[in-house]
Amino acid sequence: MCPPPEPTPDLPPELGARLTVDGAQFSVYAGHARSVEVCLFDTAPDGTTTERRVPLRHRAHGTWFDVVPGVRGGQRYAFRVDGDWDPERALLHNPAKLLLDPYARAIEGEVRLDPALYGHRVGPDLRGDLWQRDDRDSAPFMPRCVIVDDEFDWGTDRFPRRSLTESLIYEVHVVNATKLHPGVPEALRGTYAGLAHPAFVEHLLGLGVTAVELLPVHTFTHEPDLVLRGLTNHWGYNTLGFFAPHAAYAVATDPQGVLDEFKGMVKALHAAGIEVLLDVVYNHTAENERDGMTLSWRGLDQRAYYRLDARGRDIDVTGCGNTLDLTHPVVARQVLDSLRYWVEQCHVDGFRFDLAVALGRGKDDGFDRDHPFLVALRTDPVLSRAKLVAEPWDLGIHGWRTGQFPPPFSEWNDRYRDATRTFWLRDLAASTAGVAGHGVRELATRLTGSQDLFDTHDRGTIASVNFVTAHDGFTLADLTTYDTKHNGANGHAGADGSNDNRSWNHGVEGRTDSCDVQAARRRSMRNLLGTLLLSTGVPMINAGDELGRSQRGNNNPYSQDNEISWTSWDLEPWQEDLLATTRHLVRLRREHPVLRQRAFFSGRQIHEDGSTDLAWFGADGEPMGSRWDGPAVSVLQALYNGAWLDHESVLITLNGSARPVGVTLPAAPGTTAYVLLWDSADDRPSPPGSPVDAGTVVTAVGASMQVWSVVEGG
Repeated sequence: MCPPPEPTPDLPPELGARLTVDGAQFSVYAGHARSVEVCLFDTAPDGTTTERRVPLRHRAHGTWFDVVPGVRGGQRYAFRVDGDWDPERALLHNPAKLLLDPYARAIEGEVRLDPALYGHRVGPDLRGDLWQRDDRDSAPFMPRCVIVDDEFDWGTDRFPRRSLTESLIYEVHVVNATKLHPGVPEALRGTYAGLAHPAFVEHLLGLGVTAVELLPVHTFTHEPDLVLRGLTNHWGYNTLGFFAPHAAYAVATDPQGVLDEFKGMVKALHAAGIEVLLDVVYNHTAENERDGMTLSWRGLDQRAYYRLDARGRDIDVTGCGNTLDLTHPVVARQVLDSLRYWVEQCHVDGFRFDLAVALGRGKDDGFDRDHPFLVALRTDPVLSRAKLVAEPWDLGIHGWRTGQFPPPFSEWNDRYRDATRTFWLRDLAASTAGVAGHGVRELATRLTGSQDLFDTHDRGTIASVNFVTAHDGFTLADLTTYDTKHNGANGHAGADGSNDNRSWNHGVEGRTDSCDVQAARRRSMRNLLGTLLLSTGVPMINAGDELGRSQRGNNNPYSQDNEISWTSWDLEPWQEDLLATTRHLVRLRREHPVLRQRAFFSGRQIHEDGSTDLAWFGADGEPMGSRWDGPAVSVLQALYNGAWLDHESVLITLNGSARPVGVTLPAAPGTTAYVLLWDSADDRPSPPGSPVDAGTVVTAVGASMQVWSVVEGG
């Protein structure tokens, strides 16, 4: 417990609610307010709730604070703020609106959509006059903040600290993962406890996962337009509280239990050697555009928290109506404090920053890799040791910044995603029609770590988080099944979701009984997985892809909390084969360090016999030479030389054409023979074959990938 503040301190205390010896200290930033009250809610034995309002007497640097005697753990509370109502100056104070504490560590209840939640006057259709302040009390429709205890029995818990060179990230939604899992008790399915259940952890370990990346678990709410259409924001990219775990994901129903269950999940995953990364949304809030609800930040200080233009209107680079202004010290501190809380108090291992470019936009709205927030993040003694992954784009002008984030950030590599899909799907479709594709140069660059993007500031290959699919877009199975999106269930007349999917349905849209089409699709899935898991960089799998999960062609199921999104564990034989293939590929990656080294390949000579660290060959077994830029080139061989690192060398052969090709295994210096470790033409992995002499012509079936270990000699 912290001591009470001095009556007139020079600096305000920590923001949020903290228990003291005889009560609780409340502190909140409202820089343009005239008064702030903390509202204490108590429930009588008969179920009635009372609200007691206590003015915060002290103010320093825009922060209001005070100690309220008699407050104990479990207290429900929120704030009310009074001040000018002047929309032209972005001053939107309204004491009729209950405001959540931005630093609340637990939030109980849900936002229940009602016109009273709006700071301005609206009608039943939620449209109205932005200039007229609304005096209806929003408290009956608002959740409450709750004071919780930070104490938790962590026992011998330790951060796994897995190297990125050995990492396999598994992007997963808490609900989707176990909602239908037969090995998880029904009461735990779709919860933090379900994710930590041995049945699911066993799946992760069997797959070789080193880190789960959880879709947003910060408390969130649902956009009004979704509620009016009877839908929800299933993905959670609509944050209501940056310090509080989302209560609906817990088995526990009391706020303290929710927090403890989240921590218990982290503890259980750590015990299995699995790190926990959070997908965090610090670019915008659930208050959405200016004509949206007043839930917290807008009523506290619209001018401080949000990026605004000269006329006080939101600058929206997120597509969600508002953008948090991280050029303001209070906002930057809020984000840094939130991140530190999740690491220090909840033992989270790292973060994936949604629309990270928005976090690095300066006062001129341009992206600055040396933005004060990014510098603070990189120099913080706690956060600089965590894993930091940027989604390197937003929806603003010049918003695509792949490769431009500073170390130690890694980045989602969309160039990798697009190149891999293009080679194995769009170009294959073109080949089937007798049309030349894009060639192999782009794929080769992505296969070996995307040096063109990340070879600055000593970032190395671990700066590239390679992925073929993610939560946003088609699943792996749907990439091979649909040419166009099928998003009708979302209620946007099919207009939502990306149109640039680079998918191929293999001649039939949707499900089919054709054995030939099914076989071709499954081979394409294996090619995509094989490329992903054997590429240099940090691979990320979209949960369920290893099982062939389908979303029925919906490439934007953000509002689908149902079987469209949930992973089915009722597997057909081909899905069992795909799972076995994924496990085999992960094992190959783990057993061959040459595929996951930190430094980029240079093509330099590393041995007196003339061998190089990486060598490229065509289908004829000869060096690629001047053939790189030919659009008709669809066969490529990459020889990764591990000998100089005392590792086994590996040859990867890619046939992106629709026809079988005779491929000559290269007679490279020091190489005498090869052993086949995997062929994507096989439904299920086979044991290693007998050695095949270098110079031998082997058959690569149409649209296939082979992995060979190298037998070295003099």
